Amino acid sequence: MENNEKNKVEGGVLYLDATPIGNLADITERAKKVLSAVDFIAAEDTRNTARLLSCYGIKNELLSYHEHNRRECGPKIVARLLSGESAALVTDAGMPVISDPGEDIVALCAEAGVTVRIVPGCCAAVSALALSALPSLRFCFEGFLPAVRSERQERLSALKNEERTMIFYEAPHKLRATLSDMCEAFGEGRRISLCRELTKINEEALRITVGEAVRYYTEREPRGEYVLVVEGGALESTVDTSLSPEEHVAKYEAEGMSRMDAIKRAARERGMTKSELYKILNGN
Repeated sequence: MENNEKNKVEGGVLYLDATPIGNLADITERAKKVLSAVDFIAAEDTRNTARLLSCYGIKNELLSYHEHNRRECGPKIVARLLSGESAALVTDAGMPVISDPGEDIVALCAEAGVTVRIVPGCCAAVSALALSALPSLRFCFEGFLPAVRSERQERLSALKNEERTMIFYEAPHKLRATLSDMCEAFGEGRRISLCRELTKINEEALRITVGEAVRYYTEREPRGEYVLVVEGGALESTVDTSLSPEEHVAKYEAEGMSRMDAIKRAARERGMTKSELYKILNGN
């Protein structure tokens, strides 16, 4: 890319520019050059973006574009793009459009025939999935759950039999309520990875079960923004629910599973942890 990036940024184009999710060193050279070169930057929070740009020595026009002004501001941005200006769209952290109002302006650009280009980079959802130690071949992104408990419970209930690994975002002050509802919907034995403070000094990936997560955060205060990666449900079981725990495990052992795998699957289907099933099997 030439030093004069102005020659490389196209007029009338919206650039979706990913920014770091924590560690400022994670921005790409291309992202910095585009942010410097476009005519203006549409930001979810101009104060946060101004601090970010200052770290890289970038000065540019910032325009506020967020959930509460998107209907008014979106058409104005598109009008400027149609006039030949270029713009970068950024979110507070990570890839714009993912769980933020950027999806609306991309749709407006598509309707108006405005070119949209991607400047890829950090994404908290994919980063957490990679850390989770859960299956990553097939997954679905659910973003933030509804704040109203009845609506949140309804969404989780609909996902009870989802076989793919599921990814959720959650704020610390809502984590306990969300984990409680997940426990009710998915059962205590469902595996979960709670990833927080990704790429920061206190980065953590806690790999436990949903039931263990509820108990863990009963004693500890949630801190930082979370990405919750939840194991998908097992294929619908044809096992008679009247089977005893011993018979349930024996059923899968007879089908060729190792005892450990048979216990894992039986525990998941019975809505309990492996350790709880072990105790039953050992008569404790």
